[in-house]
Amino acid sequence: MSLGEGHKAGVAAGHRETAKAALEVLKAGGNAFDAAIAGFLAACVAEPVLSSLGGGGFLVAKPADGDVSVFDFFTETPLNRPLRDDVDFHPVTADFGVAQQEFHIGMGAVATPGAVAGIFEIHNALGRMPMAELISPARMLARDGIRLNRFQAYLLGVVGPIYQTSAGTRAMFCRSGGDELLSAGDYYRPEAFAGFLDAMASEGPDLFYLGDVASRITAMDGCVLSREDLAKYRVVRRHPLHTRIGNHEIFLNPPPAIGGALIDYALRCLCLSQLRPGDFGSEKHATALIHAMDTANRARFDCGIDRDANAGAQALAGMDPHPPSYRGTTHISIADADGNLAALTVSNGEGCGHVVPDTGIMLNNMLGEDDLNAAGFFEWPEGVRLSSMMTPGVMVDPDGAWTAFGSGGSNRIRSALTQVILNICVYESDLAEALSRPRLHLEGNKLSVEPGFEHTPSWSGEVHIWPEANMFFGGVHVMQRDAAGGVQGAGDPRRDGISLGF
Repeated sequence: MSLGEGHKAGVAAGHRETAKAALEVLKAGGNAFDAAIAGFLAACVAEPVLSSLGGGGFLVAKPADGDVSVFDFFTETPLNRPLRDDVDFHPVTADFGVAQQEFHIGMGAVATPGAVAGIFEIHNALGRMPMAELISPARMLARDGIRLNRFQAYLLGVVGPIYQTSAGTRAMFCRSGGDELLSAGDYYRPEAFAGFLDAMASEGPDLFYLGDVASRITAMDGCVLSREDLAKYRVVRRHPLHTRIGNHEIFLNPPPAIGGALIDYALRCLCLSQLRPGDFGSEKHATALIHAMDTANRARFDCGIDRDANAGAQALAGMDPHPPSYRGTTHISIADADGNLAALTVSNGEGCGHVVPDTGIMLNNMLGEDDLNAAGFFEWPEGVRLSSMMTPGVMVDPDGAWTAFGSGGSNRIRSALTQVILNICVYESDLAEALSRPRLHLEGNKLSVEPGFEHTPSWSGEVHIWPEANMFFGGVHVMQRDAAGGVQGAGDPRRDGISLGF
């Protein structure tokens, strides 16, 4: 659902209640960063498979009177690496209906969460309203409960084995605490989360990292995290990765995240194809996309970015793109009336299958994500930030319009964002059209394609044509503020996206 012109502030997100919480804060006098915090907390209730304070994420901030910066509150590896056979760590399969993807869960898959530290760091640096007021919409949602809509019920079904794993998850996500998952129309009421939010509002982040909740986490059976892991966690504020496509300047998530560097490389590849506004959907368009994804995948291996994100990104930036030869993740974009923009992407992976007692918080499974563990499971270095494909960002066009963007979608994030940026900057699509146009994604030798291209894209490996647009291809939410102060936005229909404003 899109938000047209004529507004002075707005939010694009993956659920109406997420967007409403953020918009409520904007109307009450909060800024974009306050609204991002409120939206994230509401998403933990409204989008429980995609959002949790047991995970982490990134905020790209563009203050009206300042430079772009990135708040990195992603997860970290534990200080002590166990042997794989000594911990609870096992595979489950997520079933999208026409495709499957394997994830690993269990307490052995839990990395040190950064989300709680993140929201307080953002608030201290850029926030305006009291934290208790930002927490209020989410607390009310958790206390009163929310009916699962069809998309959230579908998503719960996709990753059902994770949410049926333990007594804690079954009590929250299954009917009467049994094995039958909640369905569309059922109430999801995480009352323990409401209690946690009240405590967090009064005690701050120390509750989670040093206090009672830290004790509960480390006492969970099989937990690989120590009190030291939690106590040492810090948010890092970084300079963005700066690139261009055409006359647009783009600011992306920098290393140690790797998504921004890979998107930059793919965009440089696409620039060599000399695409024009009328080329969308053509054979030239599809071929250029496939080539850019293929060469970016190969360059990812060659530059070693999965082993050393900083060195790999430097190597990738120095590579000349060759011309054509012919995960549980959600995003919120916000523009306020003062000219501030916020792009927030958060993830819990798919969740580890265990809930911190008496908090309603599912812990992440980042140590069980293939795309974050390219060297192999339990090969990670101790006590370091995990890399991530999440790439919230902002861009500015020659007329002075700023756009905040980002996507969920695990390893499809980079391909989804590359294509939306291309649609806006090269194909001159409006925001709604830029999001709704068909996408493709290349992973290894398999090309996945949404319907809507003029011709079936040509590829030497396996080609899978999906019957309809699907959340598999990401969930991009965008918000734009023009030079005159007008705001418009759009939410990705693949993930029940919505944009609201006033």
